[in-house]
Formats: sequence, C-alpha cells, structure tokens
Amino acid sequence: MTTTVPATVTQAAPGGSGEIDPITTEIIRSGLNAAADEMNATLIRSAYTPVIYEMKDCSVGLLDDRHQILGQSAGLPIFLGNLEVVTELTELEIGREGWREGDVWILNDAYLAGTHLHDMTVYGPVFLGEDLVGFATCRAHWLDVGGKDAGSPTDSTNIFQEGLRLGPTKVVSGGQVIDYVVDVLTRNGRFPYPARGDLFAQIACVRTGQERLARLVARYGLETVRRARDQFFAQTERIERAAVASIPDGRYTAEGSIDDDGVVAGVERMVRVAVEIEGDRMTIDLSGTDDMAAGPINCGAPQAVSAARVAYKLLVNPDRPVDGGAFRPLEVKVRPGSLLAAEEPAPCEWYFTPLGLLIDLVAKALSPVMPDRVAAASYGDSMVIGIGGTDPRTGGPYLVYEPTVGGWGAWQGGDGQDALINNVNGSLKDVPIEVAETKYPVYVRRYSIRRDSGGAGRWRGGNGVEREYLLEADGTMMLWFERSKTPGWGLFGGHDARPPEVVVNEGRPGERRMLKVNGLSLKRGDTVTCRTGGGGGFGDPSLRSREAVEADLADGAVSPEAARELYGYAPVHAASGESASSRTGGNR
Repeated sequence: MTTTVPATVTQAAPGGSGEIDPITTEIIRSGLNAAADEMNATLIRSAYTPVIYEMKDCSVGLLDDRHQILGQSAGLPIFLGNLEVVTELTELEIGREGWREGDVWILNDAYLAGTHLHDMTVYGPVFLGEDLVGFATCRAHWLDVGGKDAGSPTDSTNIFQEGLRLGPTKVVSGGQVIDYVVDVLTRNGRFPYPARGDLFAQIACVRTGQERLARLVARYGLETVRRARDQFFAQTERIERAAVASIPDGRYTAEGSIDDDGVVAGVERMVRVAVEIEGDRMTIDLSGTDDMAAGPINCGAPQAVSAARVAYKLLVNPDRPVDGGAFRPLEVKVRPGSLLAAEEPAPCEWYFTPLGLLIDLVAKALSPVMPDRVAAASYGDSMVIGIGGTDPRTGGPYLVYEPTVGGWGAWQGGDGQDALINNVNGSLKDVPIEVAETKYPVYVRRYSIRRDSGGAGRWRGGNGVEREYLLEADGTMMLWFERSKTPGWGLFGGHDARPPEVVVNEGRPGERRMLKVNGLSLKRGDTVTCRTGGGGGFGDPSLRSREAVEADLADGAVSPEAARELYGYAPVHAASGESASSRTGGNR
C-alpha cells in the first residue's frame, strides 16, 4: 500500500472579489517575512541552551487560517513547509472552535510531526477580534527530553526509550501559563532549568508572531491581506510550475544505502527514490525504500515529505522564498511501515539520516536532465558527537552536543563548499570553540580543514573538517557518524569523497576507531578526533585548470601528492622553467 501525501494539503480560502495593487501585495508579503524574522530573533535571544542560541537548531513560521505558509524565517530546511502539519492535526483533534485567543500549544510526537522527540513545536492561534486569522509556530531542539540516555541515544529500539512524547498539549490557556504542564515538561528531563528557559523562549516567540500578524491584519484589513496572500501564492505557483515544465518528462531513479541502523551492525538500509515529471507536475515516489528498521533511523511521514520538498526546492527556484504556493506542483508518495513512514513503536531518534541521503538522491536521479542545476553528493549527515557527565567546576551535569560540518558536492561551474553544515540543517551552526570550552569541561585541541577529503573533479568537492577534543573530566560519549559506505559521490566523471572517521586516543595505547557508539566511558585526558567526509567532485579531474590546482595547494585544500596523483600537476622548476609534469594535456 502506498500513501500519497500532497505537498499542499489545503487550498487558499477565497479572499474576496476586489483587486489589490502589486505594491500593497509586496508590502504585505515582506511584512509577513519580517514578522517571521522577528519571531526567530526573539527565540534565539531568549533561549537558554547553546543548541538554540548558538547552533540555531530551530525554525519559525507564520500560517494563515487554512494552515498555509505566509512567512518563514531562515532556519532548518528540513522543517520546510512542515510546521503546518502540527496545527492541522491539532485542529482535527479539537475542532475549529477549539482554538482560543491567548492559547499556546506544544507537541513533539515523532509520528505526527515527523521529527525526533527532542524537537518541540510550540504554536498558537492568532485572532483579530472574533476572527481566527492564522497561527504562529516555532520548533526548537531541546537538549534532553528524558530518554534512556542523556542527549540522543544511538541504540534505542522503540520510541518509549527516547523520551517524553506529547500529542497536542495546551501549555498556555487564555494567556495564563498552565503550571502543571510546565512541571511535567521540566521534571521529565535531565536539565530542567534550561528546559524551562527554552520553553518560555518559544512561548515568547509565538506571542511575538501573534502580535505581529494581528497588527498587520489590523493595519490592512483581513480581506486585503487575504487578497494579497492569494496573489503571491498564485504568482509562486505559476513560477514553480513553469520551472517544473522545463524538465523533460520521464521517470528518473536513484538509490543509496545507510551504513546501518545503529542496532543491527553491518546491515545496510536502502533509500530508493523515483522522480516522475509529467508536464508541470513532479512526483517524488519514496515507496521503494526499505521497511522500518530495528534501530532509530526511522522517520515519520511528514518529515519525509519535508525532505522531499527540500530536494525539490534545491532544484526548482531555490532563490524564491517559500509560501503556500511553492509546493503545489509537487506530490510525495510514501509507504506506511517503511523507513520513511514509520509507525509506533519504531524508534526515530536519528530520523534525519535517511533524509540527507534522500535529498542527494533526488539530485542524482535528475542529473541526466538537469546537469547545469544539480550538484554532486554532500558529506551527507549531521555527524553528531555528544559528551556528558558531571562538571567538576560546578558539581552539576553537563552535555556537549553538536553536529559537525563537512564538505558539499561540486557543481557545473563551481567547487563544493568546505566546512558547511549538511543540507538538512541549513543555517545551523556548530558550537564555537570559546563557548564549548567556557561552558563545558572540554578543550578543543584542533579544528581545521581536512585536506584531500573532497572528491577530485574538474570542479573539486568541498573538504570536511577535523576536530579534536581533550576531556578535562570523566564522562561518557555518544557518536552518530554516517555515510562511510556511501560517501559523497561524484557526478559526470568526478571522484567520490573520503568517508568520515572518528578515533579515540589516536596514536596512543588503546586507540579505538568507531562511527556509532552509545554511552562509551571516557576518562579525563582522553582525546576524541572527529573527521568528517567531503563532497563529491564534478567532471573529469584531468580538465581542472592548473590555476585552480595551484590555488588549492596554496590554500592547503589539496596536498602535493594528491595534486600529482589526481590532477597530474607538478610545479615548474625555478631553474629551468620547465614543468616536471609528465601529463601532456588537461591542465590548462
């Protein structure tokens, strides 16, 4: 059985028969996006944990009364067009009449929202007088939600081991905080004080959105705002359909594997993508993907749809902001019970691992007909490290938890980016060294570009990074590094990138290498060296210009050995002025 999930569940409500001028339309559109930006700033400035205020693992959005995107701030692309699912599902449960002015709700159920339980979505209705005019929403990653291990367990085998799970739950009623709900939320995590702070930061974010949207509607009038919405939704849809129509009709496929599910070692899990183009419509069919896994790489269907939207948007008008018209040409198919449409009690902690692969696979599938728009594969996963224990300076618990950046794939006309967060995470940042060393008992001994990790090509894949931690207190470590068996692949003759690696106490007695681990005991003085993969190359390496190779050497991106072996490059002898290269062509 295959479930078809429309990219746009609802259609725009009629906004009236009157005309609206394009200037007013654009002012309202910009005002909505500005309101979303202000919500985002409120959340980041008010949050208590570095996961939000430094890493910016969050996203916000304003929706209309039909749960369609009006404005969305920069955030995690993996939440692209996904926040509306939460308000829709809540309305199905409480009814349209169940929304009340001043209310704020919270939800984190992995099967409803699609993400893991750490992602708390906080949202509330927006009223102007008696009229429901929309919703303000935000999602942010909480450091701990009471799972079997601090942070994110890598070996969970069911959802109940992963933490507190909430369906639609009211946390503010008529403007008054419901204290017992806050108590439940904070009592069920290892870091109650920052959890409370992050919760109230999200509530403040929602209240900012409620106030700004209500003010904008009051200024221009509800009917005018609705007409403007209909105009820019329709404009976006026309532009999107024209872009899709320019792709040749056909069915394009690709597949790739995840190393393992974190529980059953050595068993690869396949993600299969089929992209169908028919006129001005695109269908991304994910139903061929493997069944749910025993380990925590499963994903709720709404988040698989969101990842498909990210892949779509990378190729179709990526510069245009997302609104309710953006995904009307797109349909996504998932199969219930599969890795990408998980059902209870499947664990979902590392839900994003198949999604990064999915996004790269859509580009690979369409590469034969979109060679000027696609990129080679990226390093692919968030590459997360978590180190926790008791901080001897305070006597309290600590948890260093962060993703690690890597290399992106090259494309026709340009090299891939070095040291960039993976494509599901967008504006997410890694924790600055100064913050990590100040807040936690760790010392970062080295943080550098990982030379030669990007795939060779006419355009070189981006390099990953190397980051080494020295523990200044005993602790335990979890790791989730992926894509060692399917590293960033090259396109059109470009080479594959180097895969990731993690080494504990490198070069010392008892050196250990691993990519996934849960609750590994470490002692004060131990080191952990993390090396992320690079991006794939694009085009035949023999066609890379001599000037580009020399620039790579000067920057330290490529070693002299790689320059010689992969690009046939050798420096000109100063004495004779003759090249030592034995190649007769290619390096211009």
